Amino acid sequence: MDLQLDDKNAIVTGSTQGIGFAIALALAKEGASVIVNGRKPDHIDDALSRIRSEVSDGDRVRGVAADLGTPEGVAALTDAAPGIDILVNNVGIFDPKDFQEIDDDEWFRFWEVNVMSGVRLSRHYLPAMKKRDWGRIVFISSESGLHIPSEMIHYGVTKSAQISLARGLAETTEGTNVTVNSVLPGPTSSEGVMTFVERLADEKGIGMDKMKEEFFQTARPTSLLKRFTEPEEIANMVAYVCSPLSSATNGAPLRADGGVVRAMA
Repeated sequence: MDLQLDDKNAIVTGSTQGIGFAIALALAKEGASVIVNGRKPDHIDDALSRIRSEVSDGDRVRGVAADLGTPEGVAALTDAAPGIDILVNNVGIFDPKDFQEIDDDEWFRFWEVNVMSGVRLSRHYLPAMKKRDWGRIVFISSESGLHIPSEMIHYGVTKSAQISLARGLAETTEGTNVTVNSVLPGPTSSEGVMTFVERLADEKGIGMDKMKEEFFQTARPTSLLKRFTEPEEIANMVAYVCSPLSSATNGAPLRADGGVVRAMA
């Protein structure tokens, strides 16, 4: 399927690895010009090299190093890319921790990275999208935004906020060809998640295969997929939502959660 992205310019935040990298690669393969973002220049260089090895025109892909958990980092990115067609708000952090141990500073850090990065970038790019009468903004939320995990409540709260933010911004696009949606992955085999699972396996003294099986028996028993989703499976949905073909999808929380969420709506 041709997603008609040849003339589109995209930013994917937090895209040097995991879901973000898979989204950047998918958009580049579909012909979009893509800006890869991360905090560390060497990680960006590695991601660019990997993407360029798989696309015919590597000049369409470039990188901007910026910490989007700060206003200064957002300004650095918007200065480097003043106008775009597609914004994928993927950057995010997570850290399993008992609620009593999460202090104010950590709450604010999660809010700045997971929520305010998307607020600030959308505030910059959305007006021009509406003026041009075309644009796509996608927030990479999580099934944890619907089923708040007790082991990382602060993460779940920020993911709920992203869903609300996407819906609220979509309300401002009425009558235009601009859409704002959220995509809700389930447990995904990104580098960060697999490191967490390895840590759990070491603590329990069991192998990775056994730990993965136990995870879906105990932590996510409602999963229908019964395995970790691959980042590319999330990227496939996001690439479609970023395309002109998705024009009738707006303000929607789109679940790519492997069936973890049982609710019908």
